[in-house]
Amino acid sequence: MDAAASRFEFAPPPSPGILRALGLALVAHAFLMAALTWGVSWRHQATPLLAEAELWSAVPEQASPKLEALPAPAEPIAPPPVPVPEPELKTPPPDIITEQDKLRLLQEKRAKDEQVKDDLKKAEQKKQEAKQTALKQADAAKRAAAQKALDEENRLAVQRQENIKRMAGLAGATGAPAATGTALQSTGPSPSYAGRIRARIKPNIVFGDDIAGNPTATVEVKTSPDGTIISSKLLKSSGVPAWDEAVLKAIVKTEVFPRDTDGRVPPTLEIGFRPKDQ
Repeated sequence: MDAAASRFEFAPPPSPGILRALGLALVAHAFLMAALTWGVSWRHQATPLLAEAELWSAVPEQASPKLEALPAPAEPIAPPPVPVPEPELKTPPPDIITEQDKLRLLQEKRAKDEQVKDDLKKAEQKKQEAKQTALKQADAAKRAAAQKALDEENRLAVQRQENIKRMAGLAGATGAPAATGTALQSTGPSPSYAGRIRARIKPNIVFGDDIAGNPTATVEVKTSPDGTIISSKLLKSSGVPAWDEAVLKAIVKTEVFPRDTDGRVPPTLEIGFRPKDQ
């Protein structure tokens, strides 16, 4: 006997009436659902209401009487007219009123005449004042114009004298025709003087090295009035010491500079030398 058969053998017996109980439960639920549905539909039906009412007045009232023609009103009786008393005319004495009016009119006329005289006097005074003011302004303008003309004449006279002095001084000037200066002589060297000095020193330079580029050695040279070289120094090196030394030696060897076109030798000269310049 296997294990499954032995287990069913010792199991408790099944409960009787399971299917019957299940069927009764379904029938009870069906009745319950039908009862609920009928109850909901019964509450939605309208219930007719029947009532009767009688209307009574809250307060007792009586009917109004019929309309009848009213009697015509009696005509009013006008009161008798009251007599109006005539005003009494009081005429003042004619002689006294006439004299007072004459005196008042005379005073008013005199006052008006005085006012007219005062107005004319004030107008004439204002006219005279305006005339005096215009005369003073015209006089001041004439004086200002005369002073301005005198100042301009003096300025032109001074300028004329300065031009005469300048022309007299420029008669002995030594500048070129295209020169723009105002001095009798130029204080600096002529444009071609530096080239002449460079041409004088160039043959005395002894330098045979081959260098890259064409550097410039700037030298300051001081001379006496006759052109004799007093001293020389290197202001800006070319970067090649051998070339700088050769330039300084050539200046010492030159000894004397030539004179410029005006017959003078500048006391100080700055000259640049490059090894590959001709």
